[in-house]
Amino acid sequence: MADSEPPAGARAWRPHEIDHRHGDVSGGWLRAATFGAMDGLVSNTALIAGIGAAADAHAVIVGGFAGLVAGAFSMALGEYTSVRTANEQIESEVLVERRAFRRHPQAEKAELVDMLVDMGMTRPTATQATEEIHRDENRAVNFHLVQEIGVDPREKPSPYVAAISSFLMFALGALTPLIPFLFGLESLWLGLACGGLGLMVAGGVASRFTRKPLWFASARQLVLGAVAIAATYLVGTLVGTVVT
Repeated sequence: MADSEPPAGARAWRPHEIDHRHGDVSGGWLRAATFGAMDGLVSNTALIAGIGAAADAHAVIVGGFAGLVAGAFSMALGEYTSVRTANEQIESEVLVERRAFRRHPQAEKAELVDMLVDMGMTRPTATQATEEIHRDENRAVNFHLVQEIGVDPREKPSPYVAAISSFLMFALGALTPLIPFLFGLESLWLGLACGGLGLMVAGGVASRFTRKPLWFASARQLVLGAVAIAATYLVGTLVGTVVT
């Protein structure tokens, strides 16, 4: 038996899947979840830093939870709208391509032949491949759009998944700097420390998907978040001084 053949009775497999598998980069949930978590951590930690610089713990808690609720809904609605709009734009491009197929079928075939030749095929091979691809209009439309605009209409992300992911992760991130206050520890610096730790954890989790070094991803999020938090704390201090 050849080495490339699976044992008798074994599940069929494709050679390319033996050594590696790719993660799902088209579902939209990872970007939305990561953005939501980071935004929740940075914005609410910065918010309580700005409030805490000039107000008491009660104001910090009220402001922090207000920021959590407002931010979570804002993130969810924003993600839903942006993903839905992007999907509708893709759908409109599908209609444009279908219209071109029906009005100028030979021109579309010639266009695909040229694209395949540019990819390295000989013209006879590209012509044969084009004929086979164009036997199914749906497949041909999808293939043309992948080549022309780099988008596969079959892999549109879900706006609902994006909205729910961003809502939940923003809320979780925004809650992190409020944890000490929930336990009666009215310490702004302890809340900021929790926010910083949350940024490092979120960066580390994201590194599992991006395959970046753990220390780099964690440190990067901490540094970027610290800049925003420090700036907001400074503004809160200055405003508090002017108002009082």
